Amino acid sequence: MTIETIADRCRKLAALITRHTSGKADGLHPTEIDQLDFARESSVATSLHGVVEPMLVIVVQGKKAALLGEETYYYGAAQYLVISIDLPISGFIVEATAEQPYLAFKLNLDPLQLYDIIAAEPNMRVNNKETSVRGFFVSTAEVSLLDCALRLTRLLDTPRDIRILAPMIVREIHYRLLIGEQSEAVRQIATSGSNMHRIASVLTRIKTDFTEPLRVEDLAKQARMSPSSFHHHFKQVTSMSPLNYQKQLRLLEARRLMMVEKSTAANAADRVGYESPSQFSREYARMFGAPPIKHIDRLLSTGQVN
Repeated sequence: MTIETIADRCRKLAALITRHTSGKADGLHPTEIDQLDFARESSVATSLHGVVEPMLVIVVQGKKAALLGEETYYYGAAQYLVISIDLPISGFIVEATAEQPYLAFKLNLDPLQLYDIIAAEPNMRVNNKETSVRGFFVSTAEVSLLDCALRLTRLLDTPRDIRILAPMIVREIHYRLLIGEQSEAVRQIATSGSNMHRIASVLTRIKTDFTEPLRVEDLAKQARMSPSSFHHHFKQVTSMSPLNYQKQLRLLEARRLMMVEKSTAANAADRVGYESPSQFSREYARMFGAPPIKHIDRLLSTGQVN
């Protein structure tokens, strides 16, 4: 009897993702299974920017880097990452070719499913709600997690089974994360009163009102923390300050306005809350590597929309 390794499972999952994305453009490809997408990128020139919601990503081929605040994370085949809260992230493909593209399995996480599993198993509850953990982490994939990903992906070949079996496998994936290497971070997603849970509620407020002036004192009050404690825990969870988080949201929305709605740089700056066009231009160039007009022209000329 042959014992399959983690590498064997990654190759099988890569073959399945290749088959389901063959002939399609680079990017994110939805599937017939709710919550499940496949990522495929064939060029190291590809950069991706956006606000990412809670998700699991298992890389099965190639390598990618993600910039969160001032921290850079690298992850490749046989590794997985979990994002546990809404975070503005810049991603860069660092290993991919047309023959061997970057391939990844992406599953949106459901805090309610995590909560249900935690509620059914008291030993999973977070013991110390005063600690804070990063809302983004990378780990080595375990055999059990890869087996779940394979079984879920194979359901795409038997559509009649998806409605009944997919929810079971998705629940198992949530369970595997709750007992895995980064269990504490995953558990805090769905633990009421945890610092991550309280910071997540503040992030929702900032996302809703990102064009308005930000008062850290008001956010700290919502999180039921002192301003100094709030600032500390916010940075622990997000790797950035509240002001930097808001700034990235503004710049991402400004880019969308210029790309999609064809707004001028001055109009986009005003609509996202900047009072100084020159400050907007400086901060935009710092985040995207070029001033607004030049950056948008470059994206449009290369066909990039991410």
